[in-house]
Amino acid sequence: MTDAGTPIIVKPGAVNLDELARVLTGAPIVLDPAFWPRVEAAAAIVTKAARADAPVYGINTGFGKLASKRIPPDQTALLQRNLIVSHCCGVGPATPEPIVRLMMALKIVSLGRGASGVRREVIEQLQRMLAQRVYPLVPQQGSVGASGDLAPLAHMTAVMIGEGQALVDGKVVSGSEALAIAGLTPLTLGPKEGLALINGTQFSTAYAISGVLRAFRLACAALVTGALSVDAAMASTAPFRSEIQALRGHAGQIAAAATLMALLDGSDIRQSHLEGDERVQDPYCLRCQPQVTGAALDLITQTARTLIVEANAVTDNPLVLVETGEIVSGGNFHAEPVAFAADAIALALSEIGAISERRIATLVDPALNFGLPPFLTPDPGINSGFMIAEVTAAALYAENKQRAAACSIDSTPTSANQEDHVSMAAHATRRLSDMADNLAAILGIELLVAAQGITLRAPHATSAPLVAVIATLREQVPALGADRYMADDLARAAALVEAGALPAAAIAALPTDPFPRLI
Repeated sequence: MTDAGTPIIVKPGAVNLDELARVLTGAPIVLDPAFWPRVEAAAAIVTKAARADAPVYGINTGFGKLASKRIPPDQTALLQRNLIVSHCCGVGPATPEPIVRLMMALKIVSLGRGASGVRREVIEQLQRMLAQRVYPLVPQQGSVGASGDLAPLAHMTAVMIGEGQALVDGKVVSGSEALAIAGLTPLTLGPKEGLALINGTQFSTAYAISGVLRAFRLACAALVTGALSVDAAMASTAPFRSEIQALRGHAGQIAAAATLMALLDGSDIRQSHLEGDERVQDPYCLRCQPQVTGAALDLITQTARTLIVEANAVTDNPLVLVETGEIVSGGNFHAEPVAFAADAIALALSEIGAISERRIATLVDPALNFGLPPFLTPDPGINSGFMIAEVTAAALYAENKQRAAACSIDSTPTSANQEDHVSMAAHATRRLSDMADNLAAILGIELLVAAQGITLRAPHATSAPLVAVIATLREQVPALGADRYMADDLARAAALVEAGALPAAAIAALPTDPFPRLI
């Protein structure tokens, strides 16, 4: 899916999550013209400093441990060029295009605040590259989130000056060729401009924003698959009553319970076992959904707020204070807020998958599934049904659990101990993509298993919203009779989960949208 229409006019400091989501799907951006005067004022301060005698870090000095090395005025352009190519030390697979696109957009937003001292031409080069779909080839590995995402941002900047490699129409070409194809010319960097471009958290923040958006979509999908599992297991909806949630007060828990109640309202399966059911309480994986998925929703919402602040932040160094004319060194490039946010998102992804896997295990186990056949196959014995699908869910959950360990506490000093405490934000954020893939697959398996369980409850039927969800699934995957090749079924179900098809199908059958909003 792409969104390559009219560019988004961004106001640095006020960019919102919806705009960032549109960039991920293909929308280009341009800076609000009201910000150009401040950008130009900051650039003038840097130009003046570059011609002066007083040493100013990154403008007429070396970098990092070499900050005491003075650079003469006639070598400042070479200094900036050398900075970029020497920092192009990334390794590993290429960063996906949507993440690169968002990284570029976030850099425009940061530079557009007018505190980085770059010329207008630098921002315009990024804008033109986005508009022409020139996406630098950025290796995923090499950042520790200290002086920003140095290596990834260097690979981005290299293409701006005609170096490195880029993707144009899916083809890898040299940076100079990419610019030529788009009708652009290489940029010659002025004082501080290379440093402004590679200092910053935009690589990590782009991954984190993608991660938080996916986590929220998957949490909403988990409410649907969880509701399906409640009916498939003939479980009680009493634990979802609003009075229980109000006595605790957490917003995510309240929203999750209300959504589950709305999804299950009108279920004939639910009515069929209100009398004569001797069970007193259901397993936690069924009745504690508001407390677990709701807590995940709260965590996701909190991290989204952090990441919106970061998306609008100036995170390079040194910074230009236009009001006073000063150029001041600081540490805004340190990506600790992003690393913390990513670690929190990872916990949410892991726990949503953990409780979903337990629901899957409950439904396939004849000792727990309240009268359904073993592994939900109509003819157990000769058929294995969903036996190994549940094993796959367990494997994916275990993998996510291992990946949920905090990255932010694993500082590794670098740069001759000048950068002696680092955030590991890039590690923390990059893993979210794989974790989200795993969670989508787990929820896809729950979708298949729970829908099968509800089908086996006939003639009793589930609620209208959940009937609509199952109908959407059945367009892609028929109910399971005799054993068949299962991998395609799992892939199609995961794709429905990832695409947001489950909440969409449920909403279509409801008078109002019961799903929580992100922020």
